[in-house]
Amino acid sequence: MPREFLNQPKVVGVKQSRRAIREGRAVRVLLAADADPAITAPLAALCGEQNIPADSSFTMEELGRAAGIQVGAAAVAVLR
Repeated sequence: MPREFLNQPKVVGVKQSRRAIREGRAVRVLLAADADPAITAPLAALCGEQNIPADSSFTMEELGRAAGIQVGAAAVAVLR
């Protein structure tokens, strides 16, 4: 589980992550390996365009816990 991200500023969810990437606030994006690729693939492509590392080695449950929420998360963006 990505425990090292628990105390870092972050946004949770695909929309908020996309916004953070476009605004230049995201330094790393965590994508759930078990999320629908139709949802995560465009975000991964945007990360590639913006040279932001995207890690997809976690599950939705793990990302939700790391983000401090009670449900799974498809994406979490770690902020500057």
